[in-house]
Amino acid sequence: MDIHIGSVVVGIDGSAHALAATRWAAVEACRRGLPLRLVSAVGWATWSPIGLPALGEEYERGVLLETAHAMVDAAADAAAATVPGVEVQREVRGGVPARVLVEESAAAALLVVGNRGSGGFTGLLLGSVGVTAAAHAHCPVVVVRGDAARPVRPDGPVVVGVGEEAEAEAAIAFAFDEAARRGVPLVAVHSWIETVVDPYLVPYVDWESVALEGRVLTDALAPWTGKYPGVEVREVVVRDGAARALLSAAAGADLVVVGSRGYGAARGLLLGSVSQAMLQHAPCPVAVVRSRTVDAAALLEQP
Repeated sequence: MDIHIGSVVVGIDGSAHALAATRWAAVEACRRGLPLRLVSAVGWATWSPIGLPALGEEYERGVLLETAHAMVDAAADAAAATVPGVEVQREVRGGVPARVLVEESAAAALLVVGNRGSGGFTGLLLGSVGVTAAAHAHCPVVVVRGDAARPVRPDGPVVVGVGEEAEAEAAIAFAFDEAARRGVPLVAVHSWIETVVDPYLVPYVDWESVALEGRVLTDALAPWTGKYPGVEVREVVVRDGAARALLSAAAGADLVVVGSRGYGAARGLLLGSVSQAMLQHAPCPVAVVRSRTVDAAALLEQP
């Protein structure tokens, strides 16, 4: 298999959500000057039955492969209609879809998946493939959420959640880069409390300490505002739960960026509660950035 390093990879399963992801990824590939790689996975693609009793299975395997190629071709047509001239690579691989996409992510610049898959259960807001990809991919993952009928906001900001966890720096680096590519403002959101303060305790709150929370956000952004002087930065410090604060800021946004683990994430969890909330409820595409998928220090050193 020929994996092209630095492509924007999209998981294709024939669903309308995958086509929406393809259209979004085609625009992103154009912004980055990278090829768009469309990948579909078929469980039987590498299995060849032997003997007369298995002829039925062989026929079914052929149908699955033919269907997968047709789905990839349809996605390629959607990409070309969205961004004429975009370089498109097509691949049908054997294996479990989630595992195939995680393998593809090792050589990708970005992995893009739809909000729901073709085999999703009613009521699930994010398919299992999307969850697995976001938790295990070797590159940043974008889950394309939002209503296809929603008016396009090409000037919508990039929103990033900034906590004190190790994942924050990688998310900030990715968010600044995306805001610069789009030429839009960056809204950095920091939530300093998970519960509402009891009104009777307000007179006893150390508000000077609370004011320091704004300093936490400013300090976290400082290296990146220097590297990206052309990006307008809006700092938002709120006394609210992190997920609620980000969902509020996401209204009208072009992209929301989160780390894979959020405030107070328990050790061993691959996706924190904040990133899960965004993946399930955000009104726009969500990028999940794990610390090992973006070398923030190296990015800062680049001219």
